Amino acid sequence: MLVYGKNPMFHLMNRIDTREDKYEIAMKISIDDGIEKIISLAEEYDGVIIGDISAGFRNQLVKLCYANNIRSYTVPKISDILLRSSVELNIFDSPLYLSRNFDGLALDQAFVKRAMDIVIASLMLVVSSPFFVVIAALIKGTDHGPVFYTQKRLTKGGKIFSIYKFRTMIVNAESKSGPVKAGERDARVLPVGRFLRATRLDELPQLLNIIKGDMSLVGPRPERPELAKVITKNIPEFTYRLKVKAGLTGYAQIYGRYCTTSYDKLKLDLTYIRKYSIWLDLQLILMTIKVLFMRESTDGFEDGKWEDPALKG
Repeated sequence: MLVYGKNPMFHLMNRIDTREDKYEIAMKISIDDGIEKIISLAEEYDGVIIGDISAGFRNQLVKLCYANNIRSYTVPKISDILLRSSVELNIFDSPLYLSRNFDGLALDQAFVKRAMDIVIASLMLVVSSPFFVVIAALIKGTDHGPVFYTQKRLTKGGKIFSIYKFRTMIVNAESKSGPVKAGERDARVLPVGRFLRATRLDELPQLLNIIKGDMSLVGPRPERPELAKVITKNIPEFTYRLKVKAGLTGYAQIYGRYCTTSYDKLKLDLTYIRKYSIWLDLQLILMTIKVLFMRESTDGFEDGKWEDPALKG
């Protein structure tokens, strides 16, 4: 049973529907129907998914589920993710949770991460060099335009850098539209560009960004300054992503989708930042190889069917 607030959680329901072999939403109910009614109905189901509802109602519902031995799944808020890595202190007669400020990686962590970036990115660049030749020929054969495309992006501390990509759109694609996300049936995308985007091969030139030090292998994906400004206006916590370098792949790329909302991607990125370790980086790099072959991971914004609330000016 799914309990929702003002947000009906359609995107979550759609994702759960793709795993109907394991999960099924048998009923959805608004928090406005009342806690008592929800609890009385919840006993008929295997569990309750607690959606994006107010903290007061959510806490009350969690405690009632616990008291009635009902399994509950809670959609976390950003504050929940920040608290997850807290240290429990028992210096008084009541537990305290210490949530430390995150000002970046420790010196030893930063050194090992940078060394790993240089070694792995250099090896990947050598191994993938034949792909560079083939892809360049395909792009040139399509419209004789430039092979590479550069774009301003944000990395650690809000620093702006030029990201390298294989060009997948027509030349001057944003001359009329301005900075917008690509749609699933976007007419600006070249035929070969659709293939490159679906396989993420258009991102290969970013290995050069990693070697230069603009990016890391793993981290939050770098956002465009224009879009980041709009998102931050709607989600002030979006700036928290800038505590680490932007990455070629990351937690949001593994567990999210191209059409995952900015708010949910932020929660995934913050989960990575709070859980960071070299072993987690290695795990995410290996998992990226699997994700490359999953069509749903590169699902685009279906025109007229989906929009990111955070991108509304």
